[in-house]
Amino acid sequence: MRLSFSLSALTLPGLLLSLAATSAVAETALTYGPRPAYLIDKLPAGALKERLQSCAAQVPQRTEFSIGHRGAPLLFPEHTVESNMAAAQMGAGILECDVTFTKDLELVCRHAQNDLHTTTNILTSDLADTCITPFTPAGGGADAKAECRTSEITLEEFRSLTPKMDSRDKTAKTAEAYQGGVAPWRSTLYVDGARSMTHAESIALFRSIGAKFTPELKAPAVKMPFNGFTQEDYAQKLVEEYKSASVPASDVWLQSFDLSDVLYWIENEPEFGAQAVYLDDRYSKSDADEGKVDPSNPASFKPSMQELADMGVNYIAPPIWMLLALEDGKIVPSPYAIKAREAGLKIIAWSMERSGPLTNGGGWYYRSVKPAISDASAYYQVLDVLAQDVGVSGVFSDWPATVTYYANCMGL
Repeated sequence: MRLSFSLSALTLPGLLLSLAATSAVAETALTYGPRPAYLIDKLPAGALKERLQSCAAQVPQRTEFSIGHRGAPLLFPEHTVESNMAAAQMGAGILECDVTFTKDLELVCRHAQNDLHTTTNILTSDLADTCITPFTPAGGGADAKAECRTSEITLEEFRSLTPKMDSRDKTAKTAEAYQGGVAPWRSTLYVDGARSMTHAESIALFRSIGAKFTPELKAPAVKMPFNGFTQEDYAQKLVEEYKSASVPASDVWLQSFDLSDVLYWIENEPEFGAQAVYLDDRYSKSDADEGKVDPSNPASFKPSMQELADMGVNYIAPPIWMLLALEDGKIVPSPYAIKAREAGLKIIAWSMERSGPLTNGGGWYYRSVKPAISDASAYYQVLDVLAQDVGVSGVFSDWPATVTYYANCMGL
């Protein structure tokens, strides 16, 4: 979008002040870029391709169906100003700040509390000695490793770090080499000058560019309470930062993989709890664990979809593959998706454009329908089933233009 000031000339505080002082939100210069047309061209001949091609001249509109997953991290460092500006420019109506906390209990946007070694330059900075696991070079058949946490540094120290693409070179012999390893279908083209954000800064930025909010309360890597900070304090602090900014609860979709966080918001902050999203990762439990979910077997849903609804949960968000199944070679809604809809739960899917070209079956995000995935055109084939047959309310994407184009074309 065209803003009335130069982004490159501003520090983050300067950027936020300028955004607050201007009404240049947002109603101009949204763009799809070339990717939607590229993917549509790869679709096999048929009704879906014809429909999507018929929208080639449409004017992009912002849509809440399109959710920026950490911004637009296909090409931009995740959770940065630049990544979110790109997502907003592609029409994402909702943007995400994954929330973790620092040593001095300030909330910051970071995918995990212990990912600084892959998302910043901490290992090559003066803060390397704060890392829980110092850099260890590859050798003797073992990968290079490190672990660095936001909870080991203050907010001031966090601000001194330089964001980078989320990556690591497991074969690295030096900390400098460990900074590499970017997937070949991603890029370092937009890394220079990328700026990280606190959660409060993300609120100011997202509101100023016309987007709504879906913060995720990330599981702490430290034992709670931490410095007297309980899990409930953590969940409440997240809400308080929206209240302090006078953001209406209807503009916020709080998220957590921990059902107890969702239930805390439902009980203690019912206006925010009404849109709280239960991120379902019960698939990740081992076969021996109680509560493991098999998307093809409704008997394994514990709690069941109806029990979740009875608890006050209104939104559930599993990975894409849990919502899909194959029937005679055709992609269809899974029993998991069907039961969620029957219980009246709204569904959000994650994450499109996170698997590269899809030439090898789509990887983890498409594991339940792998035989039907042959190339990148499957992004739109899968998206069409999610929207039309599963009936999802929104889709996270690492490159929101793909979803925005579809939503605009289909009138979602």
